[in-house]
Amino acid sequence: MKFVSGGLNLFEAVTKVSKACSARTTAPIMECIKITALQDRVSLLATDGELSIQKEFKADVLEEGEICVPGKLFSDFISKLSCEEVSLSTGDKGIEIKYRDSVSYMQTLPAEDFPKINLSIGENSVVMKQGDLKQIVAETVFCCAQDDSRPVLKGCKLDFGEKLEAIALDGYRLAISSAEILAKTEAQSIICPARTLIEISRMLPSDEEEITLYTQGGMLLVQSGGMTLVSRLYTGEFIRKESVVPTRFASVVTVNRQNLAASAERAVILNRADKNNLVTFEVSADGVRVRSASDLGNVSETVPATLEGVDITISMNGKFLLDALHALTEDEVVISFNGPVSPFILQNVKEKHNLYLILPVRNIL
Repeated sequence: MKFVSGGLNLFEAVTKVSKACSARTTAPIMECIKITALQDRVSLLATDGELSIQKEFKADVLEEGEICVPGKLFSDFISKLSCEEVSLSTGDKGIEIKYRDSVSYMQTLPAEDFPKINLSIGENSVVMKQGDLKQIVAETVFCCAQDDSRPVLKGCKLDFGEKLEAIALDGYRLAISSAEILAKTEAQSIICPARTLIEISRMLPSDEEEITLYTQGGMLLVQSGGMTLVSRLYTGEFIRKESVVPTRFASVVTVNRQNLAASAERAVILNRADKNNLVTFEVSADGVRVRSASDLGNVSETVPATLEGVDITISMNGKFLLDALHALTEDEVVISFNGPVSPFILQNVKEKHNLYLILPVRNIL
């Protein structure tokens, strides 16, 4: 194999695919990027067994072939050559990297040892605007679980019906968001890893252009801008929103989102030592009194608000509250309560395509 490429094209491709290299594995080949040179194109491919990313770009291919290089090492090295013309070729010492008047070598592994990735997924499809999909991801994935105690919660449930409805939760909070679908082959429901959705969002360049999501046999495939992403989907029981989202409330508060967020941010700063970032609301006809206290100090501020219903005092994780407030977009938001130990929800006043549910600090979903 031998080809010549601009360093920037190579660097951009390596940066994108290296995110799929396995970080913790006993199989060295899973840490590699597979390089394939064919005709006038070069393809880079990496996988960790769950997520696979391929990127193609044009290059001057002098000799066709393929080889596997250590992903992180190769990525770090190529990042220092983004302004150079780079020639890569295989030889007895591994892969030879030429730039300016210099030559470097890197050990390689045989391409035939690299896992086979199915890039022909296409049984079912969903078409939607790229901007709508990016919005769905931004409004939900931060609520997915981070640990492996309940693996299915590390994913986001996507229901493709008349609209796309996404649900994410981590056991302490829940996010729901919806967006329009332009076309689909059939209604379906999948659980997509949050990491996969984040990478898909990053690869979408435009808001108005369309994107097609293909599914088949527990796999998802997305293509855009010379990139192909393939991911395994999770299987298992996912919580039903009807069982946890209240429909009636004893107290409903309308408040300025930015004012409440600013007050909550100050409350959290003085309570960083508490793992729950504990913030307390005292809601009354006078407004929302935001309180926090620690050995470092205390905060007590009142934010003007309109209350319908009974007064309430409730404590919560301040970070969860801020995540929800930042995900909402309108100047005014509605917060609905059913008592100090019941979950409460946050929504925009007018556009209610997304919803956030948070449990008081003493409860777990």
